[in-house]
Amino acid sequence: MKFTLDRQEKYNTLKVDEEKLDSTISPDLKSEFLTIQGQGIKNIIVDLSDVKYIDSSGLSAILVGNRVFTEAEGSFILSGVSDHAMKLIKISQLDGVLNILPTVEEAVDAIFMNELEQGFQGEED
Repeated sequence: MKFTLDRQEKYNTLKVDEEKLDSTISPDLKSEFLTIQGQGIKNIIVDLSDVKYIDSSGLSAILVGNRVFTEAEGSFILSGVSDHAMKLIKISQLDGVLNILPTVEEAVDAIFMNELEQGFQGEED
């Protein structure tokens, strides 16, 4: 799988540099999610702007990433989702489960807002 990983202090951005997210790539993506989260990264943005096609195994990999980062009390955000992929996500009724934003910039803002909210909640406890 071809991808680019941009590491920042509060989050990582994983840009999938493939046109298809299918059964040939999905296992690698799942492994990458587990590796990144295992390194202590809590927040990840998955940039799918180059991905034109996703099948059920691609959705499965995305759900694994969502579960892993959510269980670690972090953020898992998809950005740049194509129309085809969004149709599949909606048909699968995952649009209410996954956090999807149009751009990476909006995803970064959402992560910082979430971090602030968690900081305030930590102060109240």
